[in-house]
Amino acid sequence: MTRVTFVQHDGARHQIETGDGYSLMEVAINNNISGIDGDCGGVCACATCHVYVDEAWTSKLGERTAMETDMLELAADVTERSRLACQIKVDTALDGLTVHLPESQH
Repeated sequence: MTRVTFVQHDGARHQIETGDGYSLMEVAINNNISGIDGDCGGVCACATCHVYVDEAWTSKLGERTAMETDMLELAADVTERSRLACQIKVDTALDGLTVHLPESQH
């Protein structure tokens, strides 16, 4: 199992244990994390799963794809740590990953 922590804008933390192979968006939706909608179903066609990756993890996730970068243009308050949760697949190398939800998605 891999542990992932979602931090709401108000500081509330939700630590989830999940199996590998799921996207962070699927993990959030399956665990009722508010602020992650995944309106497109996880096909990188919206920005309703925008998260900020904790600084300690940004280099471990690799670069955004061109499609992800394009979709992030639809999100509010994008930073260099912004990612779409649907594009991050959980595996044991991400055990302990922390992501923060934008204020605009509460």
